[in-house]
Amino acid sequence: MSKNIIVTGGLGFIGSNLIEFLIKKKYNVLNIDKVTYSSNFYNVKNFKASKKYKFIKCDIGNKKMKDILFRYKPICIFNLAAETHVDRSIDNPESFIQSNIVSVYNLLEYFKLFSKKYKSRLIHISTDEVFGDILKGRASEKYSYKPSSPYAASKAASDHLVSSYIRTYKVPAIVTNCSNNYGPNQHPEKLIPKLIYNILNNRNLPIYGKGTNSREWIYVKDHCEALFKVFKSGKIGEFYNIGSNKNLSNLEVCKNLLDISKKFIKIGDKVKIYFVKDRPGHDIRYALDSKKIRRDLNFHPKTNFTAGIKYTFEWYKNNKTYYKSLAKKDIVRRFGKYD
Repeated sequence: MSKNIIVTGGLGFIGSNLIEFLIKKKYNVLNIDKVTYSSNFYNVKNFKASKKYKFIKCDIGNKKMKDILFRYKPICIFNLAAETHVDRSIDNPESFIQSNIVSVYNLLEYFKLFSKKYKSRLIHISTDEVFGDILKGRASEKYSYKPSSPYAASKAASDHLVSSYIRTYKVPAIVTNCSNNYGPNQHPEKLIPKLIYNILNNRNLPIYGKGTNSREWIYVKDHCEALFKVFKSGKIGEFYNIGSNKNLSNLEVCKNLLDISKKFIKIGDKVKIYFVKDRPGHDIRYALDSKKIRRDLNFHPKTNFTAGIKYTFEWYKNNKTYYKSLAKKDIVRRFGKYD
């Protein structure tokens, strides 16, 4: 039986961590990535020479994807290819519609043909942001979608597309919705790596609004473990929430990072929290009910936030050249300032 797996968006944050995880599990992994600003070859340096790894530059919506499927005959596709940053979607929604909806539609068409001939499954990785604000309690898989940003709306649309192909065409697919990830290889447009960059470079620490926005955080390697369990034991046609059940406000995240960093470096005099104008439509709280994956697939996150944030800070501190592999404007510029 084939041991080939395709990971789309594998030059990105979660994708590259997942590839490393799968190679350690002795799978052959084909990384499909169209190479955008958030793609980074630094992320694959640890395994790019492995005989179990291959990279092909391709958009998942390109006809070439059909040929790739029939040539490599993957037993699974993990679809992580997506435009991801909310602030960028406020500035320019068009690329999100193209990548997260149109390209996913094309991928589904190719996979529909492929899966009629070969046993495989598509795992479509989505986000908790599709549920919108969860002011109280936690959103289960049965919650209605109420996306607030163009990014979240494009991901919601892609989830609905996958679901419709499961029902109408019997496509063997599963959708996962995960909370905020953190860990090695994350682009510094996102909160935690941006704060770490600023701490390491003696810059102030910008926090939206009053810092009260609450997010559920999961260490990326725990997310990879959950995705692997979905691949091995998940039921076709199901949705699975993946979370840690641990919420923190942005201000709490920032203070945690400052406490951790003081154990490793001397903090510069410019490293101070300051509050900036909130982004438009900023959701107050995301929170997932992950009982289903715990009960049905026996998934339990192993890394608590204190340990995970320490690993994360240490990684960026020891990989300062990672930041040099990115355009500085993508690190320091503020996006999503729409008036």
